[in-house]
Amino acid sequence: MKNISIPQAGLILRIVLGITMLSAVADRFGLWGAPGSPGVAWGNWENFIAYTQTLNSFASKAVAGILGALATVFEIVLGLSLIIGFKTRIAALGTSGLMLLFAISMAVSVSVKAPFDYSVLTSAAAALLLSTIGKTSFSIDNK
Repeated sequence: MKNISIPQAGLILRIVLGITMLSAVADRFGLWGAPGSPGVAWGNWENFIAYTQTLNSFASKAVAGILGALATVFEIVLGLSLIIGFKTRIAALGTSGLMLLFAISMAVSVSVKAPFDYSVLTSAAAALLLSTIGKTSFSIDNK
């Protein structure tokens, strides 16, 4: 069996992290199913904003809407950047930072256990590791 190289491992990290972020976005737009369906966290934008307000208890519904929209834009941009390998180091650091913000919000507003249940800290650590890898396979950065 051949060993996996660091550039190949970086490709796997990029793809998995990117899909993870885009999957969460797809959920909040109902692409994984309706609210209450198996495996669906939110199922629509309204439920996602309600959860955003839970994580940011200081925020009014309007502010939660802005925070939710900002998180969504960051997740789309960072997720796509990771998948195609564009500015990978910056995208990975941004992803790690965003995941750490989510983890802190979850720990403070829901429970210390919540970021572990949803592997938010694992994603943050994986993104941080990715930021240390030079070149990854099949990346725009390599051109």
